[in-house]
Amino acid sequence: MKTAEIHLVAVTEANRALVEALKLAPGQMDFVASNADSLAEAETDEDARPRVVMAGDRVVGFLMYDASEDVALIYRFMIDRAHQGKGYGKAALREVLGEIASLGHVRQVSIGYEQENEAARQLYGAAGFVEQGLDEDGEMIAVMPVGDR
Repeated sequence: MKTAEIHLVAVTEANRALVEALKLAPGQMDFVASNADSLAEAETDEDARPRVVMAGDRVVGFLMYDASEDVALIYRFMIDRAHQGKGYGKAALREVLGEIASLGHVRQVSIGYEQENEAARQLYGAAGFVEQGLDEDGEMIAVMPVGDR
């Protein structure tokens, strides 16, 4: 599968169970909330924008962001353990940044991750995010101006 075939789609009743079935590698379990919890949160948060990461017609990941303000926040991002290491995360990040930029009102994107999550640090740093420090929950916050991709 080529990373050019990575695209984002909305979560629907037809793909929801597949999103909930996605798994992280054992060492990553504490880095991201479960997809089931994230989808439940999205049902009560009108600003949440859950997206399914697709590789062709296969569900390979999940992300969620809030772009209700001029600073968008990507606060869930995961690729299924069976599909990691194939460039899908990088391609999905590129897709969500494009989607956020296309909204027109966002000037900056912020992303948070556990400071022990070296894979996330490398992925986001390579995309142009710059670490700002830890938030009140101990998560590393990194930001990037929209259009600097």
